[in-house]
Amino acid sequence: MREIAPSSRRLLWLLALWAVFYASFTLFTPPLLDDADSVHAEVAREMVQRHDWVTLYANGIRYLEKAPILYWSMAASIKLFGAYAAAARVPMALMVLGLAVAAWAFGRLLAGHERSGFYAAIVLLSSFGIFIFSRILLPDVAVCLWLTLAMFCFWQTEKIDFADAEHGWNGQRRAQPAVWCWGFAACCALGVLTKGLIGMVFPILIGGAYLLLTRGAKGTLARLWQLRPISSLLVFLAVAAPWHVLIARANPNQGHPGGLIRLNGHWFVPEPTMGNVHGWTWFYFMNEHVLRYMNLRVPRDYDTVPLWLFWLLVLVWLLPWSVFLFPAAKRIRLRERTQAGRAKLFLAVWAAVPMLFFSFSTRQEYYVLPVLPALALLIGWWMHDEATEAESFAVPQPLVTAGQRAATALFVIGVLVMLVCGLLLLNAKEPAPGTDIASLLQQNPGDYALSFGHFLDLNAAAMGMFAGPLGLTAIAFGVGSAMAWWKRRQFEPHRSNLWIAALAFTFLLAAHTGLRFFAPALSSKQLADAIKDELQPNDLIVIRGEYEAGSTLGFYLRRNDIHIFEGHSANLWYGSFFTDAPKIFEDEASLKAKWKGPQRIFLWTESGKVPAFLGKDYVVVIESGGKQLIANYAMKTESFNH
Repeated sequence: MREIAPSSRRLLWLLALWAVFYASFTLFTPPLLDDADSVHAEVAREMVQRHDWVTLYANGIRYLEKAPILYWSMAASIKLFGAYAAAARVPMALMVLGLAVAAWAFGRLLAGHERSGFYAAIVLLSSFGIFIFSRILLPDVAVCLWLTLAMFCFWQTEKIDFADAEHGWNGQRRAQPAVWCWGFAACCALGVLTKGLIGMVFPILIGGAYLLLTRGAKGTLARLWQLRPISSLLVFLAVAAPWHVLIARANPNQGHPGGLIRLNGHWFVPEPTMGNVHGWTWFYFMNEHVLRYMNLRVPRDYDTVPLWLFWLLVLVWLLPWSVFLFPAAKRIRLRERTQAGRAKLFLAVWAAVPMLFFSFSTRQEYYVLPVLPALALLIGWWMHDEATEAESFAVPQPLVTAGQRAATALFVIGVLVMLVCGLLLLNAKEPAPGTDIASLLQQNPGDYALSFGHFLDLNAAAMGMFAGPLGLTAIAFGVGSAMAWWKRRQFEPHRSNLWIAALAFTFLLAAHTGLRFFAPALSSKQLADAIKDELQPNDLIVIRGEYEAGSTLGFYLRRNDIHIFEGHSANLWYGSFFTDAPKIFEDEASLKAKWKGPQRIFLWTESGKVPAFLGKDYVVVIESGGKQLIANYAMKTESFNH
């Protein structure tokens, strides 16, 4: 029997790890979460339901702030497999696979050896940032994919230029192969269709900054002309323009909306009124791009991560591989002229551009993600060179020595993590059976505008519910970091890296388990399950607060007509001012009148926050995760268990 080559064996391992951690149990658990996760899944479901693949809708209202590729992919999956959470998550899993394969191919291109790509792909697959933000249906992993592919195409043109120079061919006058130039343009267009203008801005800024650093202004202009700018622009427009034209025509201005106002040295954005609202073009490009960057976007339903934390998150999202970033970065030289030196500089520029860009604007935790592929490639390349140096028995071995120091740092971190987890376990009290996790949390509503704001609710009292994940984390960091340190002391960096990968994937399993335990506080699926068999088409569902607070109700109950009480804001706010928007916003008078009527009404509200005007005129259907579903007396039936 023919033996499988090491490169093929490593690729099979990558595919197996992806299948286990991204395409199996993680597709089905936890349930979709309230807010962005379920809102985006619902947008895709309504896309299929409405047969409208141009304008996005959430709960029957125009949802104009997002680009379409994430929703197209989810809608295609839902159309194929049905409106289930797993179907909505399939495209995200495939995007992670594409990113890993792209990193594998890119690493092999840069270092000239497949093992470098294997390490880079392992770093990405096992990094905490990529894993945790692929648990939420956000477009940023897809942005990483298109950016990585665009940079791959760009570097192919640079590699060809280096080859020409080595053969004495005057590359200054040679146009680059069209496939790579057009591939770069197509990936920029796909990036734009995924997350707006940064899909184009980042690749161009990265490529332009690298060319300026290595060629100067005059050389950059000459180089740009070699990259077929005219035909590449046509390719970009062919891919990106059609949707933009169609959605702009489908959503024009209505009435007489106001423009930007400058008063007392400050810019103000006038709010729309019913029938007087800017169309998609202004809202998408001006409000969602320019004004968001300037922190003037309306409505103000977001927060921003402090700058120091934003930069620190680079190390957090790369865990546990962050310790190798420092020795890998030490090899970057600004004036390096070799192909390998220029490639490392290119990766450094790639990592720096998104970080600097968002340092001057509003930012969320996941805005760090576009730099992770560049850093993974840099780390993967360094680890390959370290392993090669160890296998050569050359003296001295500076990379091996640096690797041992990094492994020592990881061991210290591992011991600290193990001790912290151990202390939490020792001080945690086992909750009584049936305890609702929400009853143990400390509410911090001021932080909920951040992606992970709800995780700040965790406190010592809640740790008893996370004994399993804490124990698994302690074992992963304790054993994994110790074995990684030992193997590097034995001059076996490759086996050390495999132990770190085992640490990382075990930690991802612990994180997923913890998220599953925490899900009742983050999702309203359990409330939807309580009424889905009894729900009738003419029953009214009302959410008290913003739609996002209980948005899983829409997806799991297949309803795009949920009414909102005391929550005219966030994602549904702007679209509600179009004249054809459904009248779903209730006030106290309208809800009170409906509550007394013959229609059965289910009201979602936070526990203990039933509207005072209802008095005791309601029945509690279910209470779970700090949320409750109540109904008017018109629905009183023995089929509900209270």
